[in-house]
Amino acid sequence: MIKTIVWKNNKVVLIDQNALPLAESYVTCRTYQQVIAAIRGLTVRGAPAIGVAAAMAAALGAAALPALPLDQFRIKFSLICDEIARARPTARNLFWALERMQKCLDDNIAAEKKNLKKELIAEARRICAGDIAINRRMGKHGSFLIDDGDNILTHCNAGALATAGYGTALGVLRAAREQGKKLHVYVDETRPVLQGARLTAWEMQKEKIPATLITDNMAGFLMQQGRIDKIIVGADRIAANGDTANKIGTYSLAVLAGAHNIPFYIAAPLSTIDASLKTGAEIPIEERAAAEVTSFRGVPTAPRNIKVRNPAFDVTPARFITAIITEKGILEKPYGKSIRTVLKG
Repeated sequence: MIKTIVWKNNKVVLIDQNALPLAESYVTCRTYQQVIAAIRGLTVRGAPAIGVAAAMAAALGAAALPALPLDQFRIKFSLICDEIARARPTARNLFWALERMQKCLDDNIAAEKKNLKKELIAEARRICAGDIAINRRMGKHGSFLIDDGDNILTHCNAGALATAGYGTALGVLRAAREQGKKLHVYVDETRPVLQGARLTAWEMQKEKIPATLITDNMAGFLMQQGRIDKIIVGADRIAANGDTANKIGTYSLAVLAGAHNIPFYIAAPLSTIDASLKTGAEIPIEERAAAEVTSFRGVPTAPRNIKVRNPAFDVTPARFITAIITEKGILEKPYGKSIRTVLKG
């Protein structure tokens, strides 16, 4: 299994996703600031993986603090978490993980545990292990939506690289393959950073899952030709009504899927749901650097000084989503009701 992120000898080791697919190399982070830089620079990306990285960054920060009175330790730790929270704005899992780390601290202080640093490191490792287990359960639930012989389109990377391991959308495909189902994956290249071409295609080859790489603007044509049976993608944040933020270009695929009567599925852990947001209009959308659009790996691809927009995500309205696959089962419309029910359970 691909190991995206591990805690090793009080350091955080990340597979360098910027180096893929040309090289499989790893980055070792010894401070929480280095993990923040890795999140911002896309060394680690994908909402669940960002959440795990955030938890481990918080643990690194706590481990580096000097001996302090409890009230001061709590304040310092809170400031570290606030700094990590500013790394990227859209992925809900980042904030969920930090909230869980802060709750861990509060619970252990209340229980009068003496070694708070040890407890926080253990919690970060539990979040990592839990993510893999969640993905496997999600894959099992979602695999029943996949038929033998399906041609499935996916966008961006929602595989092991986007999580602590196994994957969300690609985890569903892995689970279907483990059940003996034959399938073929159409991989959207996913402009402008090419997560599909660089990462998903790499994962498919590594797992020996038949796949074909296409440019983003080919997807509609393939749907028109009847070559795509289903679409499955991940998510970075899901509002209380089911509106879903995912990599830019997802909304276009959902609209096209509706026009061609193709099922459009979201696969995401419950930690991606932000029930405090009524609709997708409230989801913060990250705007990234213009250089991602005007160049690739330092090679210019557009005129100098051209005006650029580079939103990293878009929001797909719930009405375009056929179902949402989670670790507790498949959520169906109306999503407001099904989301409330699953979160209460």
